[in-house]
Amino acid sequence: MTESFEIVHPAFRSVVSAEAEVVLVADGLDFTEGPVWYRGALLFSDIPADTIYRWTKDEGVAVWRQPSHHANGNTTDREGRLLTCEHGSRRVTRTEADGTVTTLAATYLGRRLNSPNDIVVQSDGTIWFTDPPYGIKPEEKEQPAHYVFRLDPGAAEPVAMVDDFSRPNGLAFSPDEGVLYIADSDPNIRHIRRFDVSSTHGLEGGEVFVTLDHGAPDGMRVDTEGRLYSTGGEGVYVFDADGVHLGTIRTPKPAANCAFGREGMRTLFITARDAVWAVELAVVGR
Repeated sequence: MTESFEIVHPAFRSVVSAEAEVVLVADGLDFTEGPVWYRGALLFSDIPADTIYRWTKDEGVAVWRQPSHHANGNTTDREGRLLTCEHGSRRVTRTEADGTVTTLAATYLGRRLNSPNDIVVQSDGTIWFTDPPYGIKPEEKEQPAHYVFRLDPGAAEPVAMVDDFSRPNGLAFSPDEGVLYIADSDPNIRHIRRFDVSSTHGLEGGEVFVTLDHGAPDGMRVDTEGRLYSTGGEGVYVFDADGVHLGTIRTPKPAANCAFGREGMRTLFITARDAVWAVELAVVGR
């Protein structure tokens, strides 16, 4: 393996093959975030540039949406529609099949959200998202806490599920959706918590799963075997379901988010400051 990979545990060799390398996909950007594989292409946000870009191997990088309302996290729902957290508009949106944009959540108890950050969807269509204050000024804040929200299908407003995070950020479900991992990107905290998810979408537990030594955890993904991939100061940290650090996929600059994509869902795309990187893995993304 090259210097792009740090092997902490022998099991990491089953994640990254000896021939793998971290490849530059795009650079010269401002601050990249929110990668998602969507309709045969990679979409990713550039928050300061107020743009969502589209990338394919054959066509390279092109503007896909501008303005994007300073879009941050993106994912797709079970119908393949794009879901987006928008800092600028302080809302969560869905891009319909015809390209129109629908607002799914903009308020909680009648007050504006802070700045929705990252988002994940369960198999039944239930949406979960984090709402730290990164995208607003202190005087613009209307919510009394930095919540983790659940938005039930068809609901007009989300439900606050957790209120004791300092800076809730990335989130990811285990393959069976029985566990929800949530990152706290406060530099004084730097941990990922683990919640058990009930059949009625309740949360229990919330104990610390892991704490990062270098930088704060940000965006996260899970593979089909339950390993957790968390971005942070040195790149993407890979943990097994017991919280054992298996190894790190290093990027030249701190990584903000990651997502699986391409045919077979074996390519991990990584947004890292002013660039996007990709690495072919020996595992399949959830």
